[in-house]
Amino acid sequence: MLKALEEKGMVKFLSKFDDYPFRIRFEGKEYLVGEGEPTFTVDFKKAIPVSDLLTSTSIALGEAYMNGDIEIEGNLYNALDHFLGQMGKFSTDSVALKKLIHTSTSKKNQAKEVTSHYDIGNDFYKLWLDETMSYSCAYFKNEDDTLYQAQVNKVDYILHKLCLKEGMSLLDIGCGWGFLLIEAAKKYKIKGTGITLSHEQYDEFKRRISAQGLEDYLTVELMDYRDLPSSGKTFDRVVSVGMVEHVGRENYQLFMDSVSKVLKDGGVFLLHFISALKEHPGDAWIKKYIFPGGVVPSLREMIYCAAEDNFHTLDVENLRLHYNRTLLCWEKNYKEHIEEARKMFDEKFLRMWDLYLSACAATFHNGIIDLHQILMTKGINNDLPMVRWY
Repeated sequence: MLKALEEKGMVKFLSKFDDYPFRIRFEGKEYLVGEGEPTFTVDFKKAIPVSDLLTSTSIALGEAYMNGDIEIEGNLYNALDHFLGQMGKFSTDSVALKKLIHTSTSKKNQAKEVTSHYDIGNDFYKLWLDETMSYSCAYFKNEDDTLYQAQVNKVDYILHKLCLKEGMSLLDIGCGWGFLLIEAAKKYKIKGTGITLSHEQYDEFKRRISAQGLEDYLTVELMDYRDLPSSGKTFDRVVSVGMVEHVGRENYQLFMDSVSKVLKDGGVFLLHFISALKEHPGDAWIKKYIFPGGVVPSLREMIYCAAEDNFHTLDVENLRLHYNRTLLCWEKNYKEHIEEARKMFDEKFLRMWDLYLSACAATFHNGIIDLHQILMTKGINNDLPMVRWY
């Protein structure tokens, strides 16, 4: 009786995702949702209690997939594109999940959160990222660009927007494995400093600097952005790619203040970040398993904070569809190297990571999140070229 009630409740809950047709299968029974020929089937090995779906639809479905209690017959990305395109129908009990959704923004806790994602192993990331080790949105200038070429395009594009000149100083906040600064040093002969909280990224970037003989040009430090003002350093240019998402909503102004304090008057700042149309605390499953403490800013929040520090916005560009394509490239690479990843992690992790890459691709496709680049100057700079950057 209990199993029958759980089945009925689960099917009823999922039947509201009826914008496009799909099939539910459970213990030999099939249910058609939506009108038309279903494009995929969600095969449930066990019922999900409605109470779990109401507490967090994303956690309930996500964990069921991770545990093998759900199998998708058809393309996983297409199935997620279907569900995430109707994310307004998801349920989240913000009271029950308060501690998960709102975590501490202390230096200690944020360092722990960052390393929990980025320090799972450089060898793992090398399996599915391209040779540049760029873990952010690529820029596909041409339809036939490879992922590698698109990542090179992205870095070239950012460096062009920054209007670099030989001898300038460039700070990269959240420098990753260092490709942007390496390219800046090689092509513009700038003096670059990268900061990160990831020990794995720090070690790999240091190795790259030494291997390419760039010790006179580049340095990398394990540093929290909040410690920049007390470092005593100032810079002609500052860039931050995919880092502000780890700062936390209450610290956006503090982040911008920190940039302002180390950027010279008239200096140029490029902020590249995942954004949202409106302010939102974030998805519960992503926070629990992928990016603990991660919060996606709205574009207007960052523009507002920039203005408070007398930053003048020169250009705003949305690269949302470029990130959809980037993630689909990563997901393809990941599946091609799944056997190597299986030697590193268990099946639950492998399914979780596939779900993460495919789900993120779907959220960009549906405009749930965007990717913006904001180019700005600290105060007025009338010496920059009067050109479009694209």
